[in-house]
Amino acid sequence: MISFEKAQEIVNHEISSLIINREPDELYQPVQYMLSVGGKRIRPAMVLMACSLFSDQISNASKCALAIELFHNFTLLHDDIMDNSALRRNKPTVHEKWNRNIAILSGDVMSILSYRFIEDCPREILPDVLSLFTDTALKVCEGQQYDMNYESRNDVSVDEYLKMITLKTSALIAASLKLGSILGGAQAADSDLMYEFGKNIGIAFQLKDDILDIYGDTQKFGKRIGTDIIANKKTYLILKALEIADAESRRILGKLISTNDTNKEEKIKQVIGIFNRFGIKEIAEAKSWEFYNTGLQAFNFVSVEDLQKKSLRDFARQLMERER
Repeated sequence: MISFEKAQEIVNHEISSLIINREPDELYQPVQYMLSVGGKRIRPAMVLMACSLFSDQISNASKCALAIELFHNFTLLHDDIMDNSALRRNKPTVHEKWNRNIAILSGDVMSILSYRFIEDCPREILPDVLSLFTDTALKVCEGQQYDMNYESRNDVSVDEYLKMITLKTSALIAASLKLGSILGGAQAADSDLMYEFGKNIGIAFQLKDDILDIYGDTQKFGKRIGTDIIANKKTYLILKALEIADAESRRILGKLISTNDTNKEEKIKQVIGIFNRFGIKEIAEAKSWEFYNTGLQAFNFVSVEDLQKKSLRDFARQLMERER
């Protein structure tokens, strides 16, 4: 089985070699730009790693891995528009560099191009691959809509939040592992187990992100701490605190996350103070590890020798222990 680093290298080569010979330039230049601004390439790398778990031939998987990365970046591009974000990976977002209309249309093109690369997979598995990819695309959009719905609600539950991130974040990670498994010739039972592995790792991954946004080291995390608090995002930590805190703390927290008038630093300080008082960080960490371990249990049942699973198992652990 190939390592994450090797898979990442292959993906980066595919991206750097991608030339879109179509016009108009204003439509396609933002696509190239979006792919060029970096990223860890986690999802396409997972496609290649999963494929290599079941087959020594991963050439069939490279274009599908690129499709996953194109689709992921399409969702980021449109997220940036919805959130009115000025920067993505410390570079101007597409709507800032060009304009909003170009960004919307270029995002649409990225999603369509992802299907063009999906078509590159072997004909005999194309129906299964297309079904998986389309179902995943719908789930990601559903998750984004739930996320937007929650912005105007004050009664979002922890379970609703977990459902939202399962759709918005973990569905694409799960699909990446299942897609790679299908491309590698895995049996249906194994590809389904790989999906369950990815789904649970994806939820754990998002919970880890929620924690890092509050408790990460700014130098290592690479961005300002507390951005979710400033943006009044209803993350797992916020919702869990609203669930278990005393009445007065819930009142204060509810007021803090429903206004933008409070001094930002003071707001972050007060929210973290409530988190610390009720052990929210520890609860969130325990929940994240719970999903991680559930994912590993599914992975353990995949009918491949345990030694061959080492690279993917190690990578999943790295995602949990990361500091950025």
